Amino acid sequence: MLTVHQLTKTYDSGSKSLTVLEDVSFKLEAGQTFAIVGPSGSGKTTLLGLCAGLDRSSSGSVTLNGIRLDDLDEDERAAVRSQHVGFVFQNFQLIPTLTALENVMVPMELQGQKGAAKKAMELLERVGLADRHHHYPAQLSGGEQQRVALARAFSNSPKILFADEPTGNLDPETHDVVERLLFELNREAGTTLVLVTHDHELAAKTQHILKLKGGKVVN
Repeated sequence: MLTVHQLTKTYDSGSKSLTVLEDVSFKLEAGQTFAIVGPSGSGKTTLLGLCAGLDRSSSGSVTLNGIRLDDLDEDERAAVRSQHVGFVFQNFQLIPTLTALENVMVPMELQGQKGAAKKAMELLERVGLADRHHHYPAQLSGGEQQRVALARAFSNSPKILFADEPTGNLDPETHDVVERLLFELNREAGTTLVLVTHDHELAAKTQHILKLKGGKVVN
């Protein structure tokens, strides 16, 4: 489902170059769960972005669901994301002018799927928010917004879900609810999960853990 081979990312800043990822390789089968851990600045989010086709590597390759992302232009990578990828971010990234229901419908509507409202409502029910479907993000708590974001992430039946610190902004009780839903929805959908987290207890619940330090894989 995801093959990363000798991935390196370097940023040029004037006369200097900064390598934020160096020679990272791993392979994930369909349905596996995977955590990327490491201190701040270790390259976790950069690696996630490269795996999801949000950015391009300086060298190496990323193959997602049999598609080599390095060979694609930005529009083609966006099409791959729309078709195969779901995202959950630390800061929710809901559209403030849309209701919870409308936010969940967005990925399906972009793909031209029929019955988007019905499926979106079913997903909101699954995350316990059917009764809040008409509320806007500003009317929801942080935990509720993240549950809407989870429903949205699964709405286009992604092959792979990328989650960047999905519980990072939540209080302990809400953290546990979102964590449980993340793994339950993932298991039910048979989705491959790639998780970036500082939370070692959360990482320990995945099948594989990749540790980064200074942009390199460490044991």
